[in-house]
Amino acid sequence: MSVKSRQVLAVLTACVLVVAVMAAAGIAVWRDLAPEERDIIEPILNPRLGLLLMISLVGAGAAAVLMKSFAQANLLGPSLLADELGLIVGTDPSRRLKPSGSPELQRIAESVNALADQRRSLQEDVEVRIREARLSVEEERNRLAALMSELNQSVVVCNLDGRILLYNSRARLQFRALSDAPTAAGGGEIIGLGRSIYAVFERNLIVHALESIQERIRRQSSQPVANFVTTTRAGQLLRVQMAPVLSAVEGEAESTVSGFVLMLDNITRNFEAETRRDQMLHSLTEGSRSSLANLRAAAEMLEYPDLDPELKERFLSVVRDEVQGMSARLDETANAFADSLKTRWPLDEMLGADLVAAAQRRIEKKVSLPTKIEDVDPGVWVKVDSFSLLQAISYLVSRLSDEFEVREVRLRLTAAGRLVHLDIIWSGQAMSTETVMAWELEPMTFAGESSPLTVRDVIERHDGEIWLQREKTQHRAFFRLLLPSAAPQEQVEAGAFLKGESRPEYYDFDLFKQTEASHALDDRLLSELTFTVFDTETTGLNPSEGDEIIQIGATRIVNGKLLKAESFDQLVDPLRELSEASTKIHGITPEMLVGQPPMAKVLPAFHAFSEDTVLVAHNAAFDMRFLQLKEESTGIRFSQPVLDTLLLSAVIHPAQESHRLEAICERMGVNIMGRHTAMGDAIVTGEVFLRMIPLLAEMGIRTLGEARQASEKTYYARVKY
Repeated sequence: MSVKSRQVLAVLTACVLVVAVMAAAGIAVWRDLAPEERDIIEPILNPRLGLLLMISLVGAGAAAVLMKSFAQANLLGPSLLADELGLIVGTDPSRRLKPSGSPELQRIAESVNALADQRRSLQEDVEVRIREARLSVEEERNRLAALMSELNQSVVVCNLDGRILLYNSRARLQFRALSDAPTAAGGGEIIGLGRSIYAVFERNLIVHALESIQERIRRQSSQPVANFVTTTRAGQLLRVQMAPVLSAVEGEAESTVSGFVLMLDNITRNFEAETRRDQMLHSLTEGSRSSLANLRAAAEMLEYPDLDPELKERFLSVVRDEVQGMSARLDETANAFADSLKTRWPLDEMLGADLVAAAQRRIEKKVSLPTKIEDVDPGVWVKVDSFSLLQAISYLVSRLSDEFEVREVRLRLTAAGRLVHLDIIWSGQAMSTETVMAWELEPMTFAGESSPLTVRDVIERHDGEIWLQREKTQHRAFFRLLLPSAAPQEQVEAGAFLKGESRPEYYDFDLFKQTEASHALDDRLLSELTFTVFDTETTGLNPSEGDEIIQIGATRIVNGKLLKAESFDQLVDPLRELSEASTKIHGITPEMLVGQPPMAKVLPAFHAFSEDTVLVAHNAAFDMRFLQLKEESTGIRFSQPVLDTLLLSAVIHPAQESHRLEAICERMGVNIMGRHTAMGDAIVTGEVFLRMIPLLAEMGIRTLGEARQASEKTYYARVKY
């Protein structure tokens, strides 16, 4: 029950009690009178009954006034005092209570202020000590930031869940160029703190690279990194190097992988140049075949000693024409591809035994087929794209299992000069060459995975071959994959490297403590969630009557921090007239909207920006109504949860009369900047929301579900637009 409700109840109770007491006293006196006394008093009492009733009402009114004063002093006063105390504890330690009300409440306020002074003094002392302890860490952090900003390479740091924890400006620019999302707000929506790297890279690719790194760590490799090449959803080709972030775990001798660093290079142009070079070589060789045939025929005819002079001249003319044509083709090719480097599809050098072990793990996991290693040369190194090659091996084994009921495969790896033979061996019925060719040319789809590549594509990527052979003596068959070998790498003991020389030890500033919870979103703590705080400016206040959005501003909250640099700020052409009255409020003129994109283009971009986050707004029902009315025309629906700072303010401070954004800012000590601009209001709302989270926690409201339930119980939740 609210404070005001309790006040009304106390006053009504006092009035009823006064009337009841006076009525009871009158009845008691009347009963004690003798009959003859009643006969004497009754003629006197009847004319004065109205006067007595008036006196009773006046008494009841006086009691009500006194009770209201008592209730204000003893109910409202403590409630307001509790609100002020909550602000001191939760958001503004420098705030102090103003002694008011009864002497007891004044003494309580003075005691609270004294305790707040002591608490503030202790906090300042702790802050000084923490600041001194963090000086060295801050210095290393600044070095890291400076280093990353100066790098010519794109760098992205992620935790094991694939959430982006750190990135440099070059990575942001590169991801902006790679994005195929709407660009009404400038693009770049696919990268940001807390966003998933799997919006760019296939999850299985990252998982495979991490498995390769962990295998190298188990072998105590001095450089446990993985390299791979992939295509983005926008069709760009990226060369990626992945390095692990290692964290020491108490009680364990070895460090564990707590995240990874991706270093990216866009090699699309290099690959396109290589493709053009291959086309050039193909046209050069095929175009020269006929010329060489003509030259060979002419040369053979010229060998006859009694050849007619006219025919001899004709054959000589053929030789000159063909030589001239071949020379022209060579010159044209040389001029067109003079700057083209002789590049190939980037391949990673790895120990052959690691490749076979990875293939064994993948077959057993994806195909559920027993796998044995028959013979592996421990000194063989291969040069491969391990991800696509393992896909091809698993695909072939899957087809063997499904179509020929093979129950076991064996793997063998041997050196063969500049090549390496990787054999997939099985026992069973014979297979035709036509079947093998069909498998080679079909896109690889198996065990829930799908790749546009074929086995032939993978083999050609490695400049290799695939053979089907049989071992008649053992009644076995095998696929032999011919792969390029690599020069053996010198294995240096990990202890030979000083940690400070290979990787600076400044990964101890809590980058990797954020993990994805497994429970439902409503059970997530507010302090763990990622939020998009937004606001809109409109042509008017009636969305159902045709008013339109003319500006959307938004920013993000990640790890309890307001990221003003990751923002969305876009004007919108409402496709209708803008009134002078609305311009006076938000300052947006019709001229400012000329040439701006309509809502049909802006809304998909804002939807991409706010994806996988909880929406936060002040008086959110108003803004959400505008977005809801655009669902049918745009096909864009915002289905994520929404929190309203207006409702949350009513939950935290039910005794306060105003829950306008300005009033909340004043109570919580938030500076108001850029009021009545979408971006300015979004930032102010974000600051307010961050200060509300600890106050809600003190009330036992810690999760998203609890905050939504508490909001729904407030009076303001019934307001409709």
